[in-house]
Amino acid sequence: MKPLFVLLAALLSQGGAVAADVVIKDDVGQTTRWAAPPQRIVSLLPSLTETVCELGACARLIGVDRYSNHPASVNALPKLGGLDDTNVEMIVALKPDVVLVAPSSRVTERLQGLGLKVVTLEAKSYADVQRVLGKVGELLAVPDAPRLWRQIEAGVAAAAQAMPPAAKGTLVYYEVASGPYAAGETSFMGETLIKLGARNIIPASLGPFPKINPEFVVRANPQLIMMGQRDAGGIYQRPGWDRIAAIRDKKVCIFTREQSDMLGRPGPRIAEAAQIMARCLREMSEKKP
Repeated sequence: MKPLFVLLAALLSQGGAVAADVVIKDDVGQTTRWAAPPQRIVSLLPSLTETVCELGACARLIGVDRYSNHPASVNALPKLGGLDDTNVEMIVALKPDVVLVAPSSRVTERLQGLGLKVVTLEAKSYADVQRVLGKVGELLAVPDAPRLWRQIEAGVAAAAQAMPPAAKGTLVYYEVASGPYAAGETSFMGETLIKLGARNIIPASLGPFPKINPEFVVRANPQLIMMGQRDAGGIYQRPGWDRIAAIRDKKVCIFTREQSDMLGRPGPRIAEAAQIMARCLREMSEKKP
């Protein structure tokens, strides 16, 4: 048997450090093991793509979903489809060490059946974002996840501190998608609104992103409405909505596609999203009815 120092020297000469297994238990309770940190990564969720890159491992990405577009460098990677048309054959051909997916992914079992390692992660709240950052940091074997979360918290706090008194307490309805689906108090978007001092018409009891009856919005009578450009057509003509204070006073923030991407992704750009919401609240608080 070789002396221990000889074995250590051999290991160090191969990689500069003693390799250790990477073991991840994901959000559906699946535990997966690698002999070394994955170097070939496929991400099928934009927020996970952004997290991998923000943790300094963008070069390890070999393919992403259709909607991953930040940072700009990921646009050069193979696009592997969306939720309904994920290109499994292309993923297999890329020979990834790991595929990152959301719980809503419809190809998880198929990918696993083809011998690929899959990690399922999802963030709906701030606590989830912090946890997912930690999980991805463990997976990548990079130490920056806690630092990144502290930066996010500091950025959101800075946005909150800059809010004028007139904007505090504003009653807000945030429509995240047609349906309509709303951002509730327990969602990361709803938590941002609370941190900025706003009030949300969607209570925690309805869940993070509930589908609601439009009449609910009329009854709640928000002072401010936030929504994306894609779903904003005809908002002033919705039946009964002329009775809503935000519609009557034209206090509606319509976000561009780029802003909506940032606002809707629970990942490293939450602080930037908070700045967008804060600007909306400030400008609408200054606007005369």
